[in-house]
Amino acid sequence: MALSQPEATNVSFETTTTTNNNNEISNSLPFSSLNLQTLPHLTDYLPNLQTQTNPLEKNPFYHPIKGFYVTESDIILRQIVHDLSGTFPVTSPHVAYHRAGPRQHIYFDKFKVAIVTCGGLCPGMNTVIRELVVGLWELYGVREIYGIKAGYRGFYGSGGEAVKLNPKIVHDWHKKGGTVLETSRGGFDLHRIVDAIQESGYNQVYITGGDGTMRGAVKIFDEIKRRKLYVGVVGIPKTVDNDVGIIDRSFGFQTAVEMAQQAISAAHVEAESGVNGVGLVKLMGRNTGHIALHATLSSRDVDCVLIPETEFFLEGKGGLFEFLEKRLKENGHFVLVVAEGAGQELIPRNDAEKQQDDSGNSVFLDVGPWLKSEMNKWWKREHPNELLTVKYIDPTYMIRAVPANATDNLYCTLLAHSAIHGVMAGYTGFVCGPINGNYAYIPLVEVAVAKNEVNTKDHKWAWVRSVTYQPSFEKI
Repeated sequence: MALSQPEATNVSFETTTTTNNNNEISNSLPFSSLNLQTLPHLTDYLPNLQTQTNPLEKNPFYHPIKGFYVTESDIILRQIVHDLSGTFPVTSPHVAYHRAGPRQHIYFDKFKVAIVTCGGLCPGMNTVIRELVVGLWELYGVREIYGIKAGYRGFYGSGGEAVKLNPKIVHDWHKKGGTVLETSRGGFDLHRIVDAIQESGYNQVYITGGDGTMRGAVKIFDEIKRRKLYVGVVGIPKTVDNDVGIIDRSFGFQTAVEMAQQAISAAHVEAESGVNGVGLVKLMGRNTGHIALHATLSSRDVDCVLIPETEFFLEGKGGLFEFLEKRLKENGHFVLVVAEGAGQELIPRNDAEKQQDDSGNSVFLDVGPWLKSEMNKWWKREHPNELLTVKYIDPTYMIRAVPANATDNLYCTLLAHSAIHGVMAGYTGFVCGPINGNYAYIPLVEVAVAKNEVNTKDHKWAWVRSVTYQPSFEKI
């Protein structure tokens, strides 16, 4: 199904001319209009909804003052770095989003909430659930909060009965890895899901998952809108790979980088301790290499990192094995980090391995063992009388299953509260997340199709290569 892009509102404002010492800069703001992305709202199809005063007015822990509530004029710019000299072309109008946060009025006077987690595990999933429950309960007085078990299929009974949640039940969930609600891939049956939402009387649905889950959330929102149901739908993007577009980062990513460094450190010890030692580490990253990149920069023990965004080849002038041989001669050891999506086009596969998984993603072959095998075969052929010691480490499930670190725990709390405030304000079909450090509401349909790939043309990738000294792997 094609996903249409949301409409936007053009907002115009005047630019000014400023003078700094003897340097005059005309049109100091290099844009004259904003492309403010329109957020879907319940009143788009239920125009007679009545508003209520935000219960935060009477919350003993909050003291709303002027400026406490966010208004429609509070926006977040997607692009905040501009060239005032005019040397580089400027895209106009500039994209902007509504700022996240509590509104003075809400569109609900009764509440029945469903929370569901879908897809693979990620550090912080339990924290998101906990903070949704505590935030709904303490901030807005919600008492009917239900956890849907086993992902999307749990809506229509495959995961068992929904679990009624309260702050006492979830009080220590942030200390646990995984998701207590359980999760699964696939199981998306649009009409059965929306039928269940309607029959159960849920009027707020919080969906946590990756890109496939977000595409499903778009369809759920569209069907709810078509039926004109009094139900707010919000997506909380989850991907340990950090491949969700638009937002600064996804939750669990910083924890994953931290854990990945431990695997790299172990590989480095193994490599240094072996004769012609090679420490080979496979990290998560099906379509993007953010974990591998950031772990490499943080570690400084890595000799070469391979990511999906760059091609490489094994043998010949300028290839991986030539570089490996050179570094072994220089240092006696070699640490190689590879993202799971790197080099997939090099691995032979049969017809069965060309299929898709239950989430609609291409089946990826295991690049780690393949690289180890090819490396050993090459070394035996080129250096028949020399020893090569290859130690392979795959920390994937260790990384996925750990609890979130302090930074991700705080991030999950802010995500959950932002989502709650947005739904209470009547917004629906949206995602919350930080843009340039400020939390914003983004149309679901945008996030469902946006990607966050490593830009191999920018300074960060150049920084990686300056740390590892690896070649470009361009065939000569």
